[in-house]
Amino acid sequence: MVDEPLRRISRVDLDKVMVTMDVASARLSECLFAEKTSARFERSSLPTIHYGLTGSGIITIEGEAAIELVPHMLLVAPAKRAINIVTAGSSSRGRGSSGGIAKEAFTPGSMPRYELGEGEKAFSFVCGSFRAVYGAGLDLFASLASPVVETFETDDQIDRLMRYAMVELAVREIGGGPMASALFKLVLLNLLRRSLTSANAWVERFALLNDPPIARAFAEMASHPAADYNVQSLCRSVGLSRSAFMARFAAAFDDSPMSVLRRLRMRHAASLLAANAGSIEQIALHAGYQSRSSFTRTFRKHYGTDPSDYRSEAKRVSDIYDVAEDATAAE
Repeated sequence: MVDEPLRRISRVDLDKVMVTMDVASARLSECLFAEKTSARFERSSLPTIHYGLTGSGIITIEGEAAIELVPHMLLVAPAKRAINIVTAGSSSRGRGSSGGIAKEAFTPGSMPRYELGEGEKAFSFVCGSFRAVYGAGLDLFASLASPVVETFETDDQIDRLMRYAMVELAVREIGGGPMASALFKLVLLNLLRRSLTSANAWVERFALLNDPPIARAFAEMASHPAADYNVQSLCRSVGLSRSAFMARFAAAFDDSPMSVLRRLRMRHAASLLAANAGSIEQIALHAGYQSRSSFTRTFRKHYGTDPSDYRSEAKRVSDIYDVAEDATAAE
């Protein structure tokens, strides 16, 4: 029996999807382990990321085979899985701490720096939890069922991006959170770019990345949310029957196409309102609504407030941010 070839998202469609991606939250820690030490990482409601810096260690994710984490290797673990990590060569190999050292569990991202054991550190890595969303708040890694493992090169500078993000999170200056999220987004963009060429199994487990017709439909909606779409036109555009399209779209997004489109439109409208880019009527048109009342009703249902109030609040927050930045610059 011959395995089916891996179906890959096109470069154009992946680029459109990547444009819509944001990092909603990220918390990172630098972890340094001495020889013959190990720790248990608590289950997280979010996926966790692990990136090797120096030395090597054995990471065992609940329900999965052990993986050796080496420098420049990036591993994304599914949410709600316990994780054991030990320095390479430790006899415990994921069964818990060895040598009576640091038996307490650790939550990735709960502190900027986590040191384990006495003396010289034999293994260092970045770990943390995150939430990456695309389009309209759809969680990119929520349906992840098995680890993502990809090894980068020194020239990719993923370690620098990680370190810069950790610094921004640690110093707690104005704009530190958005800056850290932007840096962490670059890490994930590099990972998604690898999906075009990687032979690793994780690519097949992302329904969106491995279903080109569905990816194309989503990318088109995300790029032009105001266009006049319906299920039938989307089916025709990607060459699928209605039943196949609906089933595969639901598998990728756990939602219907029109519901996803509505969220895309609301996200687009919210960004225009925050930027004060036109009247409410103009923004409604840019979001695909011919009627201001229909737009307002949908926006209120989605965000819990009227478009005009949303814009006023966004301006108030922006003004506070500007004042704080001016005060910081004057110090």
